[in-house]
Amino acid sequence: MKKVVSSFLAAVVASSSLAIAQQNELPTPGMVSLQQRAEIQDRWLKERLDTVVPALMRENGVDMWVLIAREYNEDPVLKTMLPATWMSARRRMVLIFSDNGQTVERLAVARYPVGDVFPSAWNPDEQPDQWARVEEIIRERNPKNIALNISDYFALADGLSVSQDRQFRKAIGPELSERIVSHDALAVGWLETRIQSEMNTYQTIMRVAHSIVEEGLSEAVITPGVTTTSQVVWWYRERLAELDVEPWCQPSVSVQRNDMDTFAIDSMVLENGQTIMPGDLLHVDFCMSYMGLKTDTQQMAYVLKPGETAAPKGLRNGLSDANGVQDALTSEFKTGVSGNNILFAARKKAIRRGLNPTIYTHPIGYHGHGAGPTIGSWEQQNGSPVNGDYLMRPNTAYSIELNAISKVPEWNNQEVRFMLEVDGFYDGANFSYIDGRQTELHLIPRRP
Repeated sequence: MKKVVSSFLAAVVASSSLAIAQQNELPTPGMVSLQQRAEIQDRWLKERLDTVVPALMRENGVDMWVLIAREYNEDPVLKTMLPATWMSARRRMVLIFSDNGQTVERLAVARYPVGDVFPSAWNPDEQPDQWARVEEIIRERNPKNIALNISDYFALADGLSVSQDRQFRKAIGPELSERIVSHDALAVGWLETRIQSEMNTYQTIMRVAHSIVEEGLSEAVITPGVTTTSQVVWWYRERLAELDVEPWCQPSVSVQRNDMDTFAIDSMVLENGQTIMPGDLLHVDFCMSYMGLKTDTQQMAYVLKPGETAAPKGLRNGLSDANGVQDALTSEFKTGVSGNNILFAARKKAIRRGLNPTIYTHPIGYHGHGAGPTIGSWEQQNGSPVNGDYLMRPNTAYSIELNAISKVPEWNNQEVRFMLEVDGFYDGANFSYIDGRQTELHLIPRRP
């Protein structure tokens, strides 16, 4: 797999990972300071605004894109366009992109410039009415159409509140209001598109996530017969806090064992505090956010019984079955194909190979369950209306989330669910895992 680690962060990892390693713990890759994270994010933001937005507006024939939000009630798209040191919008913020045919102008109709990416286009001393200033700017540029973030189907593209929509239309009047269009493609396209600068660092971010997951699935954290699943959950939360990294979902840790009914996916959200015992098959669902990018990871481990040196062959084969479902899915990734059609083709291929798949893969990036094509849901394998009809695009990242149910001979042919989730990148021609994938069960305790 091609490595895409930036030289800057790679040097940090190399210099600091050994320093923070402790006995019986996996080394965690080095983390850059909060200030360095913000500086990197702001460089990404400028590049994205300069390249991604103009391309999307021209691809979709949009002359002007207007985003409106109020403090603490931000449009999900607008929030991703703020500098890293801006925790929220300020009062009411109106961001305007206007394409004059040569460049895409960026303006903030707000009391303050938005960092150095959106200059302020409003002087309240000259024009006290913010909405009147918005109307002036639009009339001066006279766009053929005005895109707003309103969507019946894509939640992340539906950021304009009813009150701000109403006030905006009133301010610009009936004639300009007739030019308003709702464009899912702008909001979804902005959120789903990854630039190379981001991908140069995403592998390091994923390595951090994978290292934390692996550390939690080890004897450094788990003592069989003593440690409970809920204790491991909160160990993950504390570990993230130590690293100044935010979770975007609550971790879950679950157990499957001999003489147990087939594991139900919806039970993962229930913290039942089971004690982890020798012979258990463990599953972790872990997610974190670092430098604005999300990770979503599920991995599995086996707790060795006394005298064992490996997991039962049936469990090892079950994990291989889940890898087989991954292969069936990612082999169907193709630009211009809908999420539903990718789902149907992947399931057909996996079933033809004798596998029992459930696929519920989603885009990832600014949001954990990100913008882009839905590729199945765990409770619905017959496709997703509208969201599943969205077409796959190049330069997008996905959380390959799925499971395979397999019978384990050593457990009296009991059906066991092998659940995996790993993030990858599709460049328009090829798919690759950002930091590899799990192909062998973790063992507790680890073997030398």
